[in-house]
Amino acid sequence: MSYGGPQWPQEPHQPDGSSGHDPYGGQQYGTGQQGGAQGAAPYGQPGYGYPQGQGQGQGGYGYPHGQGQGGYGYPHPQQQPVPGPRPVFGGHDDGTPDWSALAEASEARQRRKRWLIAGGGVLATAAIATLVAVAVVSTDEDSPALAGGATGSSATTVPGGAELPTGGTGPQPSFSSVAPPPPPNPMDYISTDAKDKAPLTPEGLFPGKKLTFGDRVYTKGATSSTTDCASAGKGGLGTVLENHGCTRVIRATYTRDGVAITVGVALFADQGKALKAKEGARGGVVPLAGSGVGDFCRATVCLRRSNSLGRYAYFTQAGFTSGKKVTQSDTAVFKTSDDLASFTFNQIYARGRAQASAAATAPAGGQ
Repeated sequence: MSYGGPQWPQEPHQPDGSSGHDPYGGQQYGTGQQGGAQGAAPYGQPGYGYPQGQGQGQGGYGYPHGQGQGGYGYPHPQQQPVPGPRPVFGGHDDGTPDWSALAEASEARQRRKRWLIAGGGVLATAAIATLVAVAVVSTDEDSPALAGGATGSSATTVPGGAELPTGGTGPQPSFSSVAPPPPPNPMDYISTDAKDKAPLTPEGLFPGKKLTFGDRVYTKGATSSTTDCASAGKGGLGTVLENHGCTRVIRATYTRDGVAITVGVALFADQGKALKAKEGARGGVVPLAGSGVGDFCRATVCLRRSNSLGRYAYFTQAGFTSGKKVTQSDTAVFKTSDDLASFTFNQIYARGRAQASAAATAPAGGQ
């Protein structure tokens, strides 16, 4: 005998690097207390850091003194004797320079300098105006005339002489208003036998000799495939399968640490029939012995479960190879049932995903 457990779910299993260093080399401006005499600190007083001269004059602003009494540290020009008799002022020759003549000469030089500066400014202004006028005339000549006397251009010049069209007369890019079709849905290919055309064999559904699921390794035993669905079920399951149009049942057995489990996958015409078979299931799939696995789940209590995906319904029987009854505390049996259920779900869904991918990459029109 056996008892059913709960059904499976429908889904498978930044720092601041400042160091305080002066980025300008640590040099600091001094107070200038010795600037006038030694020139050691810029902007110091007196003399702004320039050394004093060696003369006797009153030096100012840090320039070296001259040899005479010149102001601001410049030396007076040396007086040269004038050849010939010197002019007499006031009836006597006292050796005094003609200060009036010197002033007039200085004023004449200042007037000439002002005129030169003013004239240069006028010439510069005239040159700039001429360049602007030439540029404007050149631009007007390059622009084609438009209706009404206006000028313009339908293209923008870029470096290299190429032009970018800005008007609406040139060819414009076109975009399709039809949205691309969505990628194929894997469920579409495993929900009806009209689209589920990929080859299906026991070895394709349950490949290899071992199954590794997480840290658990299961050894595969016997496999089978039959179109006599009634013979693959017991306790009423065979009748349920036939009543809903089962066309084939594929079974495989796995063992691990004294626990054995048989998985049976039944095929139907569509998703609706598979769902009804799962919901009306009673009894269980017949355990499959052989290939090193003896009879199990006969005249004892085992764990059975059922589920469906697309047009596939699948069922399990799990128990001890020793014939021991399964109880709620036998977590190894429940874990085995969970692992094989998830594996079977994934294998069925992989069929849909492979067929959807092939359809998406197939040439248009089936070519």
